[in-house]
Amino acid sequence: MRRAVALICLLAAGLATAACGRHQGGSSTTAADKPNLGVKSSESEAPTDLGFPAFATKNTTRVAGADPIADAAGVARAVFPSTTATNRPNAVALIDARDWRAGVAGAVLASSPIRAAVLLSNGPDMPPATRDALVALRPRGAKAAGGAQIIRVGDVARPPGVRTSDINGRDPFALARAIDAFQTAARGSTSDRIVVVSAEDPAFAMPAAAWAAKAGDPVLFVHRDSVPPETQAALKAHGQPRIYVLGPPTTVSSKTVTALRKLGTVKRIGAQNPVDNAIAFARYTDPTFGWGVVDPGHGIVFARTDRPLDAAAAAPLSVSGTYGPLLVLATPFGLDGAVGQYLLDIQPGYTRDPVRGVYNHGWVIGDDKAISVPTQARIDSLLEIRKASTTRQSP
Repeated sequence: MRRAVALICLLAAGLATAACGRHQGGSSTTAADKPNLGVKSSESEAPTDLGFPAFATKNTTRVAGADPIADAAGVARAVFPSTTATNRPNAVALIDARDWRAGVAGAVLASSPIRAAVLLSNGPDMPPATRDALVALRPRGAKAAGGAQIIRVGDVARPPGVRTSDINGRDPFALARAIDAFQTAARGSTSDRIVVVSAEDPAFAMPAAAWAAKAGDPVLFVHRDSVPPETQAALKAHGQPRIYVLGPPTTVSSKTVTALRKLGTVKRIGAQNPVDNAIAFARYTDPTFGWGVVDPGHGIVFARTDRPLDAAAAAPLSVSGTYGPLLVLATPFGLDGAVGQYLLDIQPGYTRDPVRGVYNHGWVIGDDKAISVPTQARIDSLLEIRKASTTRQSP
């Protein structure tokens, strides 16, 4: 028993180092890139050693991986602490990190009924952060997935000694179709809603991963000016579903939308750049679909546009805790104006007693090279509940 406990502690320590951006040869973050437990009050750097503000502020929490693989491991441990049988995941979706499209489509496995944790693998080579997280998570086996503990998405490592199910496809379109079929079998019925995104513009597709994890609606891919046969076949299997195209005509053309209308009803959501596109999706709602986040009291996930696999890594945060959409930032430094204004629009307020108010919370994905600490502090300020009579700050 002591050896087992020691092993788990060792693995947890290794994961913390990997997930915080440490790697052989140096650190990618500040002195606060490795929070410590048991910091003494006599230490002059106690607040920094505890991880403030680089890892947490009063309204934000950072998963500070130097890459999406480390971020996925950190998110998995945050969502599934695995200290008891009840907070271990049913299964782990082990997704090929060599193609962002596998991650965006595979995020649907985090939804009901499987509710899988998401980890990433460099093809058949499993990174240490992923291996250690997998040992710590100890998936129980998902009844909806035939008892599988690991769902292998693409050509990834095959961990020994666990029950696995495999999802494969010869290209991203076939793989997305296979993931959709797997999720349909797990649910016992097809979804009547599909999200369609560009296979060539990852920054516009990223927000679909959070929605797929939350709602269980599959994500399928198209070219700008055509619908691949595998995507057509997947849509036909859903029997005239409601199709939501995420992105502007520069990513999914009107010609492609016309072709999609032969396979279901189509609505387009989006804007001309990735930042505004994510906000448009966060705001959108109709009677059957959409986040509809236009008021306070929500979780928000923040990731960089040039790290599309962070969308898959962070997806379980959108289906647990404070549930919320993914917003994207174009640079590490400062908030794009549209993001700042959006956060002001949904900023919580109170008139008499803040205890009776509602609150927003932000998850910041990536280390300070992805999203800087000053940017995190600005996000924290815009998420803060304020007295209604207080003059609103500028974005």
